[in-house]
Amino acid sequence: MTKFPHELKPGQDDSAPPEPSASAAQAAASYAEQASSPPLAGQSAEPPPNEASDDPVSGEDLRQAAGFHEGSQAPPANQEDPVLQAKLAEREDQLIRLAAEVENMRKRHAQELASASKFAIEGFAESFLPVADSLEMALLVQEQTYEGLKSGIEVTLRQMHQAFERGRMSAINPAGEKFDPNRHQAVSMVDGATQDPVVPSGHVVAVMQKGYLIGDRVLRPALVAVAQ
Repeated sequence: MTKFPHELKPGQDDSAPPEPSASAAQAAASYAEQASSPPLAGQSAEPPPNEASDDPVSGEDLRQAAGFHEGSQAPPANQEDPVLQAKLAEREDQLIRLAAEVENMRKRHAQELASASKFAIEGFAESFLPVADSLEMALLVQEQTYEGLKSGIEVTLRQMHQAFERGRMSAINPAGEKFDPNRHQAVSMVDGATQDPVVPSGHVVAVMQKGYLIGDRVLRPALVAVAQ
């Protein structure tokens, strides 16, 4: 403790620390003697419980502290709920059945598509069999008249038109109609005023070859002559 100049005795230095008192020296000696003396009987030499230990804490220590022992496992959360287990089993069975049904449907659709692509012309070809039979029978006749040959050709042509109708085929015969580049193909240009009757400009004057449709799709455009 620093003293003021008027409190200093003659010859005393203010910077020198004061000497320890007798009571403080006795207390320090008593503490050192207790620390060096052996522990009494029944008294543990371990550090107090609240003193921190330097040993690392392992995962096994944490599990034991939490009440888990070796070999023990926590049960699943839904193991104790039979209603939930039954619902899960039912949903799993439904998913398996649905997946099997979708797979069977996919296989059946693929098979039907392959069959349709392979035998798409089957019905159309079947309708032409009577036409082939009529032509073969006409060739077997040794002596034919013109009227008989013409009659046989007309019958065969009707059979062929019936086959066209079954196959959704229709003829394009645009004589006198306005020229349509989507269905007609112009092969020549003629003067419509010289025709009898007169054909307006841009209309079909004559059909050189019929065209055909399958539904709304052009199978073959009609070859036509168009009026100028």
